[in-house]
Amino acid sequence: MNNSPETDAQFRSGVPHSARVWNYWIGGKDHYPVDQELGDQVIASYPQARELALASRAFQVRAVQYLAEEAGITQFLDIGTGLPAQNSTHETAQISQPQARIAYVDNDPLVLAHARALLTSAPAGMTDYIDADMLDAERVLAGASRTLDMEQPIAVMLLSTLGHTEPKTGIGLTRRYMADLPAGSHLVLCDTISTPETVAAQEAYAAGDTPPYLVRQPEEILASADGMTLVEPGFGSISLWRPNPDDDISNPVDQWGFVARK
Repeated sequence: MNNSPETDAQFRSGVPHSARVWNYWIGGKDHYPVDQELGDQVIASYPQARELALASRAFQVRAVQYLAEEAGITQFLDIGTGLPAQNSTHETAQISQPQARIAYVDNDPLVLAHARALLTSAPAGMTDYIDADMLDAERVLAGASRTLDMEQPIAVMLLSTLGHTEPKTGIGLTRRYMADLPAGSHLVLCDTISTPETVAAQEAYAAGDTPPYLVRQPEEILASADGMTLVEPGFGSISLWRPNPDDDISNPVDQWGFVARK
């Protein structure tokens, strides 16, 4: 990363940061040694951490492919998008739906600084970046309306994100996002389930400059889909959600999720 001294000060390069730690786990380049150090500390307490992060990214790609290719979705609201990475939502969706429109949402100044990479839409489509806190659903939805037609189906994506909220808050938030969207809209969601190992990782992760990431009971994840129809194969480890033929699913990760249709 080639940041100015002012930017380095703003982003506190001497303190670990959640988005950069995640970037380290998925093999990106937008992190500092301090982020790698925390990432390795979490891996020491929970060896599956890197595989979980990679599985979350792979699940996102497979879910977007399904939504664009099979469900015919052309509008995506990607909340808590994090630092840009290969196969971002717009890159994946616009392969089969060149006219797809994507609104990315994050309130992290580090993500905002990299947002230009998220705005490289195919000519027929459109992307936008909304600088907003996901907890402020009204502001997010108002911002999304600049790019998305709120009267047509939208896929709301919350991947490895709600863990930064209390479980009840996360459930209420997803229901608020979905409440006014039309039939045919979808919710894509995944978060880490509670096990002795993931609780240890939660404690190690809390050493970073970030709100803690709280693991969940499976029912606290699934509750966000109440009143919706789960897309096959339903709810479970994201490793097992429509894996590619060459995917290794012998050790499913402890992050569970679903794609659900309103």
